[in-house]
Amino acid sequence: MDINWDKLNLDPQLLWADYILPWGTQIVLAILVFIIGRLIASAVTKGARKVMDKAKFDPMLVNFLANILGSVLLLLVIVFSLSQLGVDTTSLVALLGAAGLAVGLALKDSLSHFAAGVMLILFRPFKVGDFVQVDGEMGSVEQITILHTRLKTGDNKVVTVPNGNVFSSTMTNFSEQPTRRVDMVFGIGYGSDLLKAKSILEEMTANHELILKDPAPKIAVHELADSSVNFICRPWVNSADYWTVYWDMMEKVKLRFDEEGIEIPFPQVSVHMEKDD
Repeated sequence: MDINWDKLNLDPQLLWADYILPWGTQIVLAILVFIIGRLIASAVTKGARKVMDKAKFDPMLVNFLANILGSVLLLLVIVFSLSQLGVDTTSLVALLGAAGLAVGLALKDSLSHFAAGVMLILFRPFKVGDFVQVDGEMGSVEQITILHTRLKTGDNKVVTVPNGNVFSSTMTNFSEQPTRRVDMVFGIGYGSDLLKAKSILEEMTANHELILKDPAPKIAVHELADSSVNFICRPWVNSADYWTVYWDMMEKVKLRFDEEGIEIPFPQVSVHMEKDD
């Protein structure tokens, strides 16, 4: 069907020159910018992911940062594409900024936990499986997420600690070093043989299969207390054997001292009653 341009009062040459060609060119440019921009954003994201993988970043952090980078680059590509169509992107950017600020204020606490989670994953003060004490809680690390750290306590409870609390508190990692020192105190009565008691402790630590020879255990008189002479007994063990050695020594020292007639004193109170005439 032929179009009667005279009835429409439109000059086809002017229509082509003033509308179709400029708008068509802008649309084509916008599409090209979007396609090429997406390819570049994808390449940059993949490159960043490879760099983080080579740096041995935590896989969870790699995925999270890669997703954020990809989303930001895609947003920039969309803004550039819209600018090719003549859309005023200044107001759009301002709107996005205002929305981001509002979301940031609403999620202030969550963002602080997120930032702390990123720092924990980056600097790794502990890892999954370590026995730690954080924010007053003690247990084995089960999981480190972006917002929370999960601990399993010795009685099989699961404690979830916000990462902001973890990062801002004192962290004690009991598993990072391969060996630990077991600090024990044994008291004997003033009437017991001091040198014999010391010899027994030296013999027991030397013969214990889980106590390390190097560094050598330290056994010495530590304190002349009110009712006892206190020995310190400080052997070194593998970290996994800490409580096994502690409980085993507590039991065996008591039994051995009883066999050898060495008194382990306990608090006593003497009450004197006077009878009035």
